[in-house]
Amino acid sequence: MTARRRASFVAAVYSLSLALLILGPLLGPGYLLLRDAVSTPRSFLTDSALGLTDAAARAVPQDALLATLSVFVDGGLVVKAILVLALWAAGWGAARMVRTVLPTAGLGPQLVAATVTVWNPYVAERLLQGHWSLLTGYAALPWAVCAAVAIRRDHRQGWFAVAACLAAAGLTPTGVLLATVTALAVLVLPGGRSAVWLRVTVALGLFVVASAPWLVATALSGGGGDGSDPAGVAAFAARAEPGLATLGSLAGLGGVWNETAVPQTRTSLFALVGTVMLLGVVVLGLPALWRRRRHPVVAALSALALVAVLLPTLGATAWVLDAGRWLVQNVPGAGLLRDAQKWVALAAPLYALAAAAAVLRRPATWSVSAVLIVLLALPDLAWGVGGALRPVHYPQSWQQVAAEVEQDPDSGDVAVLPTGMFRKFPYSGSAPVLDPAPRWLPADVLQTGELVVAGGTVKGEGSRAQQVERVLLTGGSAADLASLGVRWVLLERDTPGPRGESATTLSGLERRFSDEHLELYRVDGDVAPHEASDRTRDAVIAAHVLWALLLAGGLLGAGVLEARTRQRRRHQP
Repeated sequence: MTARRRASFVAAVYSLSLALLILGPLLGPGYLLLRDAVSTPRSFLTDSALGLTDAAARAVPQDALLATLSVFVDGGLVVKAILVLALWAAGWGAARMVRTVLPTAGLGPQLVAATVTVWNPYVAERLLQGHWSLLTGYAALPWAVCAAVAIRRDHRQGWFAVAACLAAAGLTPTGVLLATVTALAVLVLPGGRSAVWLRVTVALGLFVVASAPWLVATALSGGGGDGSDPAGVAAFAARAEPGLATLGSLAGLGGVWNETAVPQTRTSLFALVGTVMLLGVVVLGLPALWRRRRHPVVAALSALALVAVLLPTLGATAWVLDAGRWLVQNVPGAGLLRDAQKWVALAAPLYALAAAAAVLRRPATWSVSAVLIVLLALPDLAWGVGGALRPVHYPQSWQQVAAEVEQDPDSGDVAVLPTGMFRKFPYSGSAPVLDPAPRWLPADVLQTGELVVAGGTVKGEGSRAQQVERVLLTGGSAADLASLGVRWVLLERDTPGPRGESATTLSGLERRFSDEHLELYRVDGDVAPHEASDRTRDAVIAAHVLWALLLAGGLLGAGVLEARTRQRRRHQP
């Protein structure tokens, strides 16, 4: 094994070790249930999973992927595997990017880059917020840089690699946007062995294919077509952390909107200390990178990092908040932009390169010191972000309710009580969690998408769900529910929340299951159909298949061509 390949192997093993150190507690028996993250043993290919409801298609294609894979493998294991792969790929990709852009970089700089990419506030805060699928998009960024460089050098595997990156990142709409912007930043600069217009055109075409599941679902369902609640712009704006202004928080890869979804060390003045430690390693390498400013990758990533930090900072100012409110109300899909801090991920590739450059021509002790500084800057990222990430065990009631709904041949949707999107179960910890019912049940669970944020309310797009909630809270009749397409009402007994006069409604329904955790009621008679047409479902499923083929084809093509390239190199004299 050559020294270059040995360094790559060590970097891969090191990155996997970091991923396991972070996710260790979560890997035991049980399921991820923390804020926006919900995993269940089995989920189903409902209209909601395909993005075919009146709510915006935000969890597409991740929900459809889980529904498909959980037929064969426990859904909780799938989510854990994706999380481990994402963090592993993020660190390994950063090491690979350093080797690609800085060819003289040895093992030390690669390990420093991997550490900066995996061990930072962005990763911690997104884990705590439950954005596990967004981290696949984050992990794709350094690989997208490597793929774009290969394309500029006219290596065929570059296009397969870009396809794989965009498809993997496309597990969420935000992820594919992050990866596409990163790839385009490198591809759009002049130079290289192919025409700029050709590179950009093909990359945009791959973006459309990677985004097909949510683009087609949005077009056919009209979900979110009336715009998002403008209150969400301020509610989800980047936030200043202790001792840091908004600019400092974002520059340190922190500043998530939810002040409760942060590591303990980021709630005190240690946030300032940790940010200075992280940025100290990065800034130390900027002069070395600046000497390479004519390198297209360095130039592209520098501009990208600057924009990624400054724009979310400006996004928290009054006049830009006003512009954001207008956008989300009047431009379809602009709601994707409202969680401004998530875009700071675009700065991570430059940070990794700069940190590697800081120790590029230094003794090995410099690399060790840089790694330790980055780790100590956020000590409570270790072991489940200070123990917050831990597996949850559902009561057997959920299995029984799911089986009862699945056995009933009559179609219809599910309404839930208490109303609202989030729950606090005795078995899920102190943080609010997204209601797991939509993932557990084999029928569409009506949700409004309404969120309570910082004492205010951000309205969702689920208009029919809002009507159903009003019927339940005012004690409406079974006929009212049936006219809105409701076949089932699920009462989650061990969580607080509004119930209103729903006892009156439930008294007129047939109770099919009851224990200390859940009660399930059936609405008898004919229920108004509210399912997507077979043609619409087929079109969206076809878009999902196209996305899966892009992912599989990209990975296979890049792997085969990379293997052939290595084989040729071994046979060269």
